[in-house]
Order: sequence, then structure tokens, then C-alpha cells
Amino acid sequence: MDPAQPAERTPAEPTPATPAPSEPTPPAVAGEPALVEPAPARPAGPDEHPAPSPAGPDEHPAPPPGGPVVFPGRPGGRPAAGKEKSRSERSPKDMAISLLVLLVPIVLLLAFYRGFLGGDQPSTVDPAPALEQARAANAFPVSQPTGLGDDWKTVSASYRSVEGGSSLRIGYLTPEGRGAQVVQSNVPPERLLPVELTAEGQPQGPTELGGRSWQRYTARGNEQALVLLEPDRTVIVVGDARENELRRLADAVR
Repeated sequence: MDPAQPAERTPAEPTPATPAPSEPTPPAVAGEPALVEPAPARPAGPDEHPAPSPAGPDEHPAPPPGGPVVFPGRPGGRPAAGKEKSRSERSPKDMAISLLVLLVPIVLLLAFYRGFLGGDQPSTVDPAPALEQARAANAFPVSQPTGLGDDWKTVSASYRSVEGGSSLRIGYLTPEGRGAQVVQSNVPPERLLPVELTAEGQPQGPTELGGRSWQRYTARGNEQALVLLEPDRTVIVVGDARENELRRLADAVR
């Protein structure tokens, strides 16, 4: 007797899952679009690429790595013409106009300063107060240079007491634009000359001016001097002016 064969089993059909109850969809109102729920985002598979997000009207898609920047909507993908020209690419004519605009106010101010305010003219002083003070002290005979033209400018004048006596000092600007001064003092010459001419002052010989014998001296730097020695005063004409101007000033001291 053949052994009994096991009966074939038929797989049972799977029981369908009961769907979860969902909220009822409100009926669409006439004239309004029906609401459609967006489908849930599904992660991209290994062979899929995420869809690019649409660019806005003022946005541009990012360029591919290593590729040139492309500007869509413009001829040849180039930027606007206004952005192509930088400030460093201005023409020489533009730079010349800019420089001229800056220089014109400066030139006008300089012309006003020189023409109306006398900017190039040296400031002059009146030597009369210093001369009167020296005469009132009656320490030595006081002389004022006379006969000088208007092109000689008096730029300083002072009288003061110093160690060993007092001194009157009047400074001038010569016609050639150089400096010179007349010093009158009752300080002994052996003390006055080293102070006024420094240790560099050395006698260079006598010279005759207006019937009086003056001594020529070197002085500090490029200066030179004429010295008149009198019993009760010493007169020094010193400066970086030329010798002819110094002689002219010394001859005016009376």
C-alpha cells in the first residue's frame, strides 16, 4: 500500500489592510479651485538627481564647477555694458577734467590771496617806537638809517638791555630779497662781536664809507659784516645780503 502523500496546501490569500480613516474632504465651493494636497517628498534614489529649483526673475542658476559664468537673457551671456567699465579704465580726458575741477578753486584762492591780501608782501614794522625808546635811555648816540628807497623794507625793530649795556636792532629786507640788520650798542666790542658774529667772525681789512673807516668781517654761515668802532658805541651791519647792499645800508647810518 502506497504511503499517504501529504496534502498540498494552498497559500491563504493575504487579508487586505484596513485603510486608516481619513478626514473628509470639504466640498469645493463654486468659483474656487479645489485644494490638492501635495504629495510627500520622496528621497531620490542612487541613480536619480534632484530636480533643480526654478530660479526667480532676478536670480541666476549657479554655474557648473569650473565653468564660465553665464548671464542668461543677455547677448552672449555677458554682463551689462555699464558694469564692464571700471573706474580704473577711465580715459585720460576724464582724469584731466577731474584734475582741472580740483585745481580751479585752488588757483582762484591763491590769486585772491596774492592780489587782494598781499600774500607775497613781507610784513613791515614801524621802527619809530624802538628808536624813541633807545633815545630816551640815552645810553649811546642813536642813528636811524636815512636815504634808503621804498624797496628797503623794515621787518623788525627792538631795543633791549643786555648784559654789559643795551642794544638797538633794526632788521631790513633788501631790494634783492635778502636779510640785513643794523645793530647799535654800548656793549664793549670784545664782548659784542663774538655774540653777534659768533666765533667764526674774523676781520678782513678796513673799508672807507662816507668818510669813516669800517672793518670788514666774516660772520656765521654765508653772512658778512661791516663794523664801525666808536668811543661810545659800536655799529654792526650784518646779513646774507650782497656786499654792495651792506655798504649801502652802512653808508645810510648817520
